[in-house]
Amino acid sequence: MPMDYNTWLDQPPFDWTQAEKEKHYVNLLSELTNRHSTACPPYGQALQTLNLKRAHYNELSKIPMLPISIFKTEELKSISDQEVFKVITSSGTSGMASHLYLDTTTASNQQFALYHIVESFIGSARLPMLIIDTPDLLKNRAAFNARGAAILGFSIFAKRKYYALKSDLSIDLESIRTFIQTYHDQPVLIFGFTFMIWQYLCEALVDYPGVIDLSNAIVIHGGGWKKMQDRAVSPQIYKKRLYDQFKIKEVHNYYGMAEQTGCIYMECEQGHLHASIFSDIIIRNPENFSPCAIGESGIVQVLTPLATSYPGHSILTEDTGTLLGIDDCPCGRLGKYFRIDGRIAKAEIRGCSDAHS
Repeated sequence: MPMDYNTWLDQPPFDWTQAEKEKHYVNLLSELTNRHSTACPPYGQALQTLNLKRAHYNELSKIPMLPISIFKTEELKSISDQEVFKVITSSGTSGMASHLYLDTTTASNQQFALYHIVESFIGSARLPMLIIDTPDLLKNRAAFNARGAAILGFSIFAKRKYYALKSDLSIDLESIRTFIQTYHDQPVLIFGFTFMIWQYLCEALVDYPGVIDLSNAIVIHGGGWKKMQDRAVSPQIYKKRLYDQFKIKEVHNYYGMAEQTGCIYMECEQGHLHASIFSDIIIRNPENFSPCAIGESGIVQVLTPLATSYPGHSILTEDTGTLLGIDDCPCGRLGKYFRIDGRIAKAEIRGCSDAHS
């Protein structure tokens, strides 16, 4: 039976110290590891191959982790085919796709976590929302790519949705004009993947005559930094462009992945990414996989007790990052805060917004 997370999911998302989180997580993730090892035979076989038997792990850093690429080659689920409610896919340039199998409980809990994390940044009121994408992504509700899953997830914050792009990804000027004219005097939300906003909003409207005033907007964006780095666009340049072109002052990047949908790491006012009470990170030394100290760069491991329908509760990503501090960010949010430095050298360039054709 799925664990009852209702009490935990009602907690403020950044109110646990790291010590408090780890006290809860060691038990939750130990239980999940053992449950997945029984319910998901390939996962159980992998643990046996590594000589990892059913156990209670006494430290967060000792929870077994899977390389993120394994979700491209193996069918990993701890539920029956009849319990599969939704399949999330994340494609890479190799053409191979990760498949994540969600039951109704996992999908609901992940959505709940996403809501509470973002609510703590933008408030609980639903806002008019401009989505820098095409509505065609949502046609198949049973199987989403990561962009579609993110759009659907963030749509819970929308009082009314407008899409900035047509089916062929050309700019829908009429939709954008209607959005601006209708809501020019009230707060609005703009959501999209990092590269999509840059290419299909900033660059598409660079020659637009007159001023496009979106100073009342909050922008939330994530993913796609590989393409931005290739264009020599840093987070600072990105934010400056949004301000210079649209007068947008409030911009929040987030780090997340299809393999742990909902457990996003939002960027605070200090420019730091934060782990909420719904997930955590460990930065690993790339040579011996030991945990890195604050200030040391390494490979990012992500953990969450919300991955109950598939063994995605402890994943070694292909991203590098640096832990910046614990419980002491000037923004006041507790827990770990960090930055993402890039991709592991020679790692496959996969990502929900990089593969946008």
